[in-house]
Amino acid sequence: MPDRIIRTAAISKSFRGRPAVRGVSLDVERGSVYAFLGPNGAGKTTTIRMLLGLLRPDHGTIELFGQSLDRHRAEILTKTGSLVETPSVYPHLSARENIEIGRRILDLPRSEIDRVLALVGLENRSRHLVRTYSLGMKQRLGLALALLGQRELLLLDEPMNGLDPAGMNEMRSLIRDLPGAHGVTVVLSSHLLAEVDQVATHVGMLSQGEMVFQGPASALDRLRKPRLSIGVDRPAAATSRLAKHGWTADLVDDRLVIAGDVDAAAVNRALVEDGHAVSHLAVESATLEDVFLSMTKAEVR
Repeated sequence: MPDRIIRTAAISKSFRGRPAVRGVSLDVERGSVYAFLGPNGAGKTTTIRMLLGLLRPDHGTIELFGQSLDRHRAEILTKTGSLVETPSVYPHLSARENIEIGRRILDLPRSEIDRVLALVGLENRSRHLVRTYSLGMKQRLGLALALLGQRELLLLDEPMNGLDPAGMNEMRSLIRDLPGAHGVTVVLSSHLLAEVDQVATHVGMLSQGEMVFQGPASALDRLRKPRLSIGVDRPAAATSRLAKHGWTADLVDDRLVIAGDVDAAAVNRALVEDGHAVSHLAVESATLEDVFLSMTKAEVR
């Protein structure tokens, strides 16, 4: 049976009588990258704060490393790093000086500074002032601080928020390598679904505080039903023509879309024989965003 690094049992949290998290049961395997997805206000950050002991659940229980968070919080947090919102760093100090402060607080050996700087790829800029850093570099510095002390679990709240494409690529590569290369299990919340799709081994989806899906990312493949995307002139007339052959087409972003496993050649032939000019014909699979929206019925923030 897989080793569970996080297990919660029906945790709930309300603020002023308004439910933020409703009966969420998380199941996170050691060595995974677990993506925690949900629209704005779904309860992602509240859940992460409860996992860190910053908030207490109104109901339910939380276990990390097989231990109760209520009874073993200090021991659990020595093995848990976190980056919630923006990194807390001193811009007038260098990266090395920022990490030195954390090292002294945790009473760690000096070798930890070089280890975490190398891990996040900042060893060549470690003596530069943080105020000269890009947002992506500041995020990597925040990760270095969170990884001080040989952490086994890393909780990240929107780690790619605001990053440019180069910064996203760097963060994505780092997160993807943490479990295998460094033995760190990662739980991250994000609304950047295309990015999550490239790093997650497991996915949990929240909607209005409730879990609507949880499982391996591969399990989502069966929900990514194929569809045929068609670029054609006179789409209204083409829709009628396709309907006569038993194909139901919907107009989506100037393209006709037929859901399901469809014979593309037969569709093309029917349209061409009716005098239509087909400019695009492609079999596509639903993206993670498509699946996400169909499950949550909400706008991604």
